[in-house]
Amino acid sequence: MGESIDEGALFAPATARNGAAILEILQAVLPPGGTVLEVASGTGEHAVRFAAALPGLTWQPSDPDRRGLASIRAHARAAGLPNLRPALELDARSETWPVARAEAMVCINMIHIAPWAATEGLLAGADRLLPTGGPLVLYGPFRLGGAHTAESNARFDDDLRMRDPEWGVRDLEAVLAAAARYGLHLDQRIAMPANNLSVVLRKA
Repeated sequence: MGESIDEGALFAPATARNGAAILEILQAVLPPGGTVLEVASGTGEHAVRFAAALPGLTWQPSDPDRRGLASIRAHARAAGLPNLRPALELDARSETWPVARAEAMVCINMIHIAPWAATEGLLAGADRLLPTGGPLVLYGPFRLGGAHTAESNARFDDDLRMRDPEWGVRDLEAVLAAAARYGLHLDQRIAMPANNLSVVLRKA
């Protein structure tokens, strides 16, 4: 470690704020070894933090966006972690992923900033890749019973839908119903800071 981070690296303030809380959940629910596929790794800051804190796991970051991939690679080069794999280009909507198996999957703040087809693709991918009992950990804002859990989430949802009508804060019940179609069941729902949830699904 110790290399400077080059110009390709991006930084997200929310990532720094929520990283410790998410890591606490991951430490409790991820297996002790194997490969963790992170879908939609964004800036790559989480990937570096989690790989450093979980040295028994191999962390596989991915993203569909070239800017995101460049940022992940920049952060990874600076970190120099042996258990952090090179970032893969992966669109959750694709029926063919560049990964054949993972012991666990993590997806942070993606499903509300993507078309619903990306959620369906994520769940289908978990069905293909995960072993029985393997976790898929989701993090982000959700509606419960069709209602937002905070006024700030409602405003955020309005902003997302103005930016892209296919985006928006999802109903947790709709996500769980879709998950069941792909052989995934709810294991835990954990309230997180800033009106977010961690949702742990497991492969049946």
